[in-house]
Amino acid sequence: MHKFLILVVEDDPAIRNLMAATLKSHDYRFITAPTGASALMQASTAQPDIVLLDLGLPDVDGIEIIRKIRTWSQMPIIVISARAEDTDKIHALDAGADDYLTKPFSVEELLARLRVTQRRLTFMQTSAPSPIFTNGELRIDYAAGCAWLGEQELHLTPMEYKLLCVMAQNVGKVLTLSFITQKVWGSSTDSDIASLRVFMATLRKKLSAGKEEAQYIQTHIGVGYRMQKL
Repeated sequence: MHKFLILVVEDDPAIRNLMAATLKSHDYRFITAPTGASALMQASTAQPDIVLLDLGLPDVDGIEIIRKIRTWSQMPIIVISARAEDTDKIHALDAGADDYLTKPFSVEELLARLRVTQRRLTFMQTSAPSPIFTNGELRIDYAAGCAWLGEQELHLTPMEYKLLCVMAQNVGKVLTLSFITQKVWGSSTDSDIASLRVFMATLRKKLSAGKEEAQYIQTHIGVGYRMQKL
């Protein structure tokens, strides 16, 4: 039995039952909520480790649920919604969601997203506070302001280093373009986003060091970027 408790927030009985059956067959602990009000109550009382959240709830929009949970908890929230537009994904992620899965979805993809989130939770829970960040061959010494790939020090510009730190401090989480630009530049204009794409391209090239398999940063087209946990 998985130790993580999952809250399934879904008003459609068929989809809710499918998700429940999937979680049960893979030995997950879970609870369900068909409305926004019951979701908030379950989230506050049961303190689940992960929330699977539909946006189209009958009483409260899912975006508002995310915002309310984020006022008191950083529990991972994976949105599962029929809203497939980039703007919908961006609004959910900017509100505080950690990931976004579009309906219809495959059971395999849902389980994969859960595994990614579990790994990030486990990493956060078992890692003692440290000025050193490690991910695969990548190592960042925050105190020294330096980064290495294996034994080779990365020669990064100040902006590339700041961008790398933002990604590393949110490893496993999809960060929107506006979130990153606000963190790095303090604003989110079209020119900031254009600059971000340029800096990200050069940073990814330095992180790959010619190894195509070493994809530390994953692009979510039209949404943003995610640093994968390797």
